[in-house]
Amino acid sequence: MRRTFLSLVLTVLGAAAAAFEIEDRAVFGDATSPEVLRIVSSADIAFFEPMILAYRDQNPQVTIDYTVASSAEVMNAISGSDHVFDIAISSAMDLQTKLANDGLALAHTSAAAGRLPDWAKWNDMVFAFTQEPAAVVVSNDHFQNLTMPENRSELISVLRQSPDAFAGRVGTYDVRQSGLGYLFATQDARVSETYWRLTEVLGALDAKLFCCSSDMIDAVVSGELAVAYNVLGSYAANRSDADAFTIVYPSDFTAIMLRTILIPTTSERPDLAKDFVDFVLDSSYRPDGAPILAVPELEPNVDATVNRIRMGPALLVYLDTFKKRSFLAEWENAILQ
Repeated sequence: MRRTFLSLVLTVLGAAAAAFEIEDRAVFGDATSPEVLRIVSSADIAFFEPMILAYRDQNPQVTIDYTVASSAEVMNAISGSDHVFDIAISSAMDLQTKLANDGLALAHTSAAAGRLPDWAKWNDMVFAFTQEPAAVVVSNDHFQNLTMPENRSELISVLRQSPDAFAGRVGTYDVRQSGLGYLFATQDARVSETYWRLTEVLGALDAKLFCCSSDMIDAVVSGELAVAYNVLGSYAANRSDADAFTIVYPSDFTAIMLRTILIPTTSERPDLAKDFVDFVLDSSYRPDGAPILAVPELEPNVDATVNRIRMGPALLVYLDTFKKRSFLAEWENAILQ
């Protein structure tokens, strides 16, 4: 069979080893093959499966064991787990940067890596292969008689004007648990004080807190939520039920996350890992020369100020123990009212 799925939802991987929580797992190819590349990733299987299948079309002898975990658990898998992975993929750029900064990533130079712009790689260890904007996902049914917000200030206004309509029906990340949610929150707060005003409004409306974008979008589609804040636009845009909601890229500023890939120093197959990384980076450029690193959701005529989150040591500031404790305390005061 071309692939075998092993569903391991919220299961502990390996009783004898140091455990970490995973969300899903899939094995593409023969699980008994000696040529196995083990990947831990925060990207859903459906999101990354086309890349894996394309790689295996060219390398059918390589079996790919793909484990899905939260961005925080991806970091734990590399820094504190007994499990060995050959590649780590994450939406949390800050956590990936910390892994590299802590000496837990291998350096890799190649023609594919060399073609990346300077802002898309760090110290030849962390490589970006997508740019993905944070969006507000809004229920079309709920907003039939309301003005669709175009920025954070307008979102605040519509929420304040109709509190009964939105009580218990707004959602965002639980930044205490989600690495990506924490990254988006800290970067939003760094750019504008509007973030804190919006967070207080969400808190006053008894906001529901989520681990991940997919769950927030599901909640909007089901009618549980009217508004989901800081959802990955790429996850929303690729859904078959996208007619149920509108994706808003805020015109005051739109945060852009770089999804990154690295090779852990503990990799048992760095040869396969380097080959796969180069394949992913080469695939970041379409045949017509247009890079996937461009953001198709944000066309030039969209009135949006793009805030691309920059890779580098500055991302480590909010990972400092005292800085993080202070930020989370302020966030809890705003959202848990």
